[in-house]
Amino acid sequence: MILDTSFLIDFLEGLPEAITKMQEMQNNPETIFISAPTIFELWTRVSQSNQPDKEKEKVKKIIDSQHILELTKSCAEEAGLINGTLWNEGKPIDPEDCMIAGIAKYYDETILTRNIKHFNRIKSLKIESY
Repeated sequence: MILDTSFLIDFLEGLPEAITKMQEMQNNPETIFISAPTIFELWTRVSQSNQPDKEKEKVKKIIDSQHILELTKSCAEEAGLINGTLWNEGKPIDPEDCMIAGIAKYYDETILTRNIKHFNRIKSLKIESY
């Protein structure tokens, strides 16, 4: 399971549904991952925060507690195909979401997200919400 940025933000902000879902996953033997593009998005959020030091500590804690999936050459190729296809269909999404989806497809992982609207546009991508 790959935790999307939307899930991690909801968890960090204390959204009850996200907290409950995280507790369920921690009692499950399935490995939980964060993708490198999500780290990029979280650090962008830290730099834009009114309380960057407080946000930085929260982000570091959550990142350090999970396994990281990198954006490898193969994952980037998959992400590029997703991005190009969505543009051709007139349904583009953020490049970071394409990268997260490319990683998920390459590793055959499910993405846990609140952003169903964007990720539903990607054929054969496994997604779950909370």
